[in-house]
Amino acid sequence: MIKEDQHKINGKITVPEVRVVGEGIEPGVYPTPKALQIAEEAGLDLVMITEKAVPPVCRVVDYKKFLYEQKKKEKELKSKQQKVVIKEIRFGPQTDDHDYEFKKRHARSFLEEGSKLKAYVFFKGRSIIFKDQGEILLLKLAQELEDIGKVEQLPKLEGKRMIMMMAPKK
Repeated sequence: MIKEDQHKINGKITVPEVRVVGEGIEPGVYPTPKALQIAEEAGLDLVMITEKAVPPVCRVVDYKKFLYEQKKKEKELKSKQQKVVIKEIRFGPQTDDHDYEFKKRHARSFLEEGSKLKAYVFFKGRSIIFKDQGEILLLKLAQELEDIGKVEQLPKLEGKRMIMMMAPKK
């Protein structure tokens, strides 16, 4: 099903004159009936591309082919976009050295694969009194990973979590 309301075509163009472009057509400003006649003679449609221009720009083209090309361009642009992946690593305020090293290796691999890293220290119950230890832990992680990542957000306490964001260096 074609959504014809996204472009004005042929008889739906109501402005008095339009700028006409297209393959094999002499570009120029024509009265709308003349532009429609040119499109009809070519066996194609008159499609309004830009309404805001003075006079509006219309292209002489096969409308279905035009829609197909537009859809193809949008799909190509969408495929080129990068999706941001955020990986999380959770520490406790008294994480020991072995666990810390293990999690640091994972953090390094996440940054190397191009993902963002959200490292946080989770404080349970009364462990909130060790928030300075949590901050030291996150800053130590940031310092040891500074060769492959940069800190986007310094450690910040949000409720029972102290969160730090890192992004990979390009």
